[in-house]
Amino acid sequence: MQDVVIKLMSGGYPLSEVLTVRCLVACVPLAILLHFGGGGLRALKSGKLGLLLIRSAMLLVSYTTYYLAMASLPLAVVVALFFAAPLFIVLLSGPFLGEVVRPSQFVAVLIGFLGVLVICLGPYFADAAPGAEAAALFEPAALLALGSALFYGASALMARKLADTESGAVMASFQNIVFLTGASLIALTTNIGADLSTGIADESLQFLLRPWVMPGTHDLLLIASTGLVGACGSFLLTQAYRLAEANVVAPFEYVSILLAALLGWWIWDEVPSLATYAGIILIIGAGLYVLRGKPDAI
Repeated sequence: MQDVVIKLMSGGYPLSEVLTVRCLVACVPLAILLHFGGGGLRALKSGKLGLLLIRSAMLLVSYTTYYLAMASLPLAVVVALFFAAPLFIVLLSGPFLGEVVRPSQFVAVLIGFLGVLVICLGPYFADAAPGAEAAALFEPAALLALGSALFYGASALMARKLADTESGAVMASFQNIVFLTGASLIALTTNIGADLSTGIADESLQFLLRPWVMPGTHDLLLIASTGLVGACGSFLLTQAYRLAEANVVAPFEYVSILLAALLGWWIWDEVPSLATYAGIILIIGAGLYVLRGKPDAI
């Protein structure tokens, strides 16, 4: 739901404004979760403050690039590319957690990234004139979605380091604090002086650089709803990965690709190409395979 709302808002509002409203609203459910989860605000006095802040900063980069990609790309494409995250998790599990990637997992990662390549370039090559340059056919916003997957994967590995001592409510609260700080810094940059988005054609950059505007009641309520959904969703997803194996939780997350395709078609008449569907199948298959078993420890 929040992906749809943010994509709808990306054409007329700045990202910093959307994130600020989202984070302010999220403070309410997060405060309730902290209270009933035990410890209240005292629970935020963690001995792993550095790790919590680094993880939250990674998620800020991940969500920012994810939302910026939405302004330029079809919803299903952005969501599908984001689900390259499990592939990055496998590649980063050695440096972060000292785990060994099995040869079969490495092959699955290569297949998954082949799916990424098919999604990014397949539709453009299908329509390209003879002699067209690949660089001219590639949509740069796809790199934003892949960057989002990379930073999300790194944050997921850090969550595993924190899971033994920190609750889902604490991690979600730190995430919200860092998001609000980041959105405020972007807002300060884009609301002082001239409109930085003037003359820029790229929709992702417009979404990033556009100055704040006064929202109507309907739009304000929609944006506020992302705070409630985002806070509860972040908490529930964190809890799911704390309490269950990743290979149990991940298949439920992959359902969001199908939902994104349906909503993109229903709201924006976005019809994924055959190449996009082929890439999605490769990414899902590779992601589920690499998550079905734990890598060996070094």
